[in-house]
Amino acid sequence: MTSTETAPYALIVDDEADIRELVEITLARMSIKTLAVANLTDAKEAFNGERFDLCLTDMRLPDGDGLDLVSFISDNHPHCPVAVITAYGSADSAVASLKAGAFDFVSKPIDVAGLRALVAQALKLAGLDNDAPPHPSLDASPRLIGNTPSMQQLRETIGKLARSQAPVYITGESGTGKELVARMIHAEGPRMGSAFVPVNCGAIPSELMESEFFGYVRGAFTGAMRDTSGLFARADGGTLFLDEVADLPLTMQVKLLRAIQERAIRPVGANDETAVDVRVICATHRDLAAEVARGRFREDLYYRLNVIEVHVPPLRERRADIAALAGRILEALSRKLRLRHSPTLAPDALEALEQYTFPGNIRELENILERAVTLSEDAVIERQYLRLNSPLLEGHARAQPAPVEAHPATETSAVRAVPALDTRVGLETQLEALERERIQDALETCHYNKTKAAKHLGITFRALRYRLAKLGMN
Repeated sequence: MTSTETAPYALIVDDEADIRELVEITLARMSIKTLAVANLTDAKEAFNGERFDLCLTDMRLPDGDGLDLVSFISDNHPHCPVAVITAYGSADSAVASLKAGAFDFVSKPIDVAGLRALVAQALKLAGLDNDAPPHPSLDASPRLIGNTPSMQQLRETIGKLARSQAPVYITGESGTGKELVARMIHAEGPRMGSAFVPVNCGAIPSELMESEFFGYVRGAFTGAMRDTSGLFARADGGTLFLDEVADLPLTMQVKLLRAIQERAIRPVGANDETAVDVRVICATHRDLAAEVARGRFREDLYYRLNVIEVHVPPLRERRADIAALAGRILEALSRKLRLRHSPTLAPDALEALEQYTFPGNIRELENILERAVTLSEDAVIERQYLRLNSPLLEGHARAQPAPVEAHPATETSAVRAVPALDTRVGLETQLEALERERIQDALETCHYNKTKAAKHLGITFRALRYRLAKLGMN
């Protein structure tokens, strides 16, 4: 029997007969053919004449270590996902198996439901799950732009990580694209058909974190009118991306560690735990090891999250990619603003970008180009519109008062009194409200002729189109 036939084929390696029998029965009910052996030697010999679609091996074998088999399969049969059976509570062994190349692990005593979920993920990885959605096209899936050696290596690493279920820790400066890397790992792996749930850990109030992560049941606290699922439940079967994980308070770190190790959560107010199948990917621009040394981050959680570390290089270390990145960003802005032709950069403008240090990385590049497209009337963006020497921050240009041509006051164009700033409302919200009001006045004055309204406001026509799109006034 080989994997070329209809039924998937799995190798089971365990010296305990009852464990082999339990796994064989579970897989048989999933229409999976099995071969069971009791030691490392027989397992390696089994690969001589067979092609397996999955391997489940115990960590401790009579004639060797299960990690030896993991390495053997990873080196010689990379098409075959291998999962390790570990002793209950042996977190160190589980982490070691994932670092050695194991797809996932299952703890003893074996939970049948958890085993079935693991096997289902392995079959998706091997391309044998008929119910799995087709792999998304390159145009639909997230991807990294650039062909510098560091980016080529990063793409290769992402491809390897996508075949694993190991927790991934993504490092890099703010704005380098850490979430994009996490999305690619998810999109290229067996969980691509399930949810990718991103969460900014620094944006959740500490008193709401437990209910946000784990959900709550009706009556758990005042205002809990119905059962509500949390982030873990929403990511069940998929990936949970914890951005800025260093911002988690210590009390929440303890609960997160238990949820990851036990693969179960307890909603606020519930009596029982609920099993979840979630792959955790985390990221932060801080040095987590330094946070551990300062006592701000738990060491045990750090090692549980940092099974595999991936570094995203800053933009200044891959200047040769700036031209391609700028081209892609300008194409996206052209679609967003519905421009007839996609803007391009003048040679001196591109040279200026390639010499700039980009402390804000790709996010800063996006802001610079968005501002330049707004200010420039021509299809070719000149260097002067980049304003690289200006300390403008995101949103600063929009906040500046625009010059207004003198017009006789009419009933529709009369200048409205500017209300006093409300300290209870965010400054950005108030600025947008004032901008919306000014634009509406200009449109009414010019009888909704956008070209005349732009002149009335003292801005370019393209800038007006940008602002209309930005404020949802199209």
